[in-house]
Amino acid sequence: MRDQEPGPDPAERRLTTQEAAELLGVKPETVYAYVSRGHLSSRRVPGGRGSTFDAKEVETLARRNRRESAGGSGSGGELSVRTRLTFIGADRYYFRGVDATELAARHSYEEVAEWLWTGRMRPGVTFTAPEASVTAARHAVGALPEHAGPTDRLRVAAIAAAVADPLRFDLSEEAVLGTARVLIPTLVAALTPVRFAYRDEGPIAHRLWQQLSGQPADEAALRVLDTALALLVDHDLAASTLAVRVAASARAHAYAAVSAGLGVIEGPLHGAASGLAHKLILEVLDQGDAGPVIAEELRAGRRVPGLGHRLYSGEDPRARVLFELLEEIPRCEPALAAARDIAATAARYTPLRANVDLALAVFTASSGMPATAGEAIFAVARMAGWIAHALEEYGERPLRMRPSGHYTGPKPPQPLPE
Repeated sequence: MRDQEPGPDPAERRLTTQEAAELLGVKPETVYAYVSRGHLSSRRVPGGRGSTFDAKEVETLARRNRRESAGGSGSGGELSVRTRLTFIGADRYYFRGVDATELAARHSYEEVAEWLWTGRMRPGVTFTAPEASVTAARHAVGALPEHAGPTDRLRVAAIAAAVADPLRFDLSEEAVLGTARVLIPTLVAALTPVRFAYRDEGPIAHRLWQQLSGQPADEAALRVLDTALALLVDHDLAASTLAVRVAASARAHAYAAVSAGLGVIEGPLHGAASGLAHKLILEVLDQGDAGPVIAEELRAGRRVPGLGHRLYSGEDPRARVLFELLEEIPRCEPALAAARDIAATAARYTPLRANVDLALAVFTASSGMPATAGEAIFAVARMAGWIAHALEEYGERPLRMRPSGHYTGPKPPQPLPE
């Protein structure tokens, strides 16, 4: 029998992109996404265009993905969480299997929230908060500087409301739902400090309008605001919702879980995006033409706010519903024209279409609201979805939202620093 020649050292074995993709069970482009996120290292093929990957690294990542898949993560290492709340399909989305845009068109924000929480419709339901909770939250907000933004106020109010509730640690479904029905109106009331007048009555949309606009409310505007709140209740595992589920996985109470969401939503790529679109619309209205405004955005290396959504290749269904309602309000026509100009101008270089941030910006810019109003609307709306996700997570295994880190630092053990 002929002796076998020694093969290459397994520790130095390199895989092609296709081999790595097959071992991981993902597409080749996902392999490069792993590289960009630091999960894998790559090496260019000398004289070629491809890359190779360390076999041991790929095998380790494959084992990790299989472990996470068994614990609730999906293939490819992308975190995936089982949920019965929201499904996003081809340019449509559904709350508990029902078209979300149809729900928002026919039901109030409070009714849609109840549907998401319980799977039952409660016609005419309203949310009220005890005076002690509202007073504590508004006094806490009153200590903030005048320039504090709406998310700052909501975060502080959530902490104050939690401290005022000795039963906050009860994580039973009934207790959490009771907290939700109190917390949302409490935080809406706290958007202005206690020294300003506020009427804690009527639908959430009516109460929120008086907190955000100096103009008198009319039925058409209130309908837009209520519909916007209902449309924005949930949108699958957005960044803030994931933060809420992580907090709930650690069995943080509902106030703390909502606070986790508020900590994330302020980012310019999430809840604050409508504020950027609001300012863009005002600039277009000031200059009379979207061309130079968009040119300046691109020159500064910024993406044009209010356009495109990673989950919709075509039209954002939330934007479509709001634009249809806004077209019925005469005072919104200038901002609507600016939004159309923005979308048409941007369409010359990108296929992206208007998203819900642009529609929300048309509404806030036409309603005597500050640029931060869209962020407040988004946050108040999304609280209902956060509570729904927290309730789901309380029913899961504790601390399951604990991914493994992929260490890329110096190989231990290292000597003690001098």
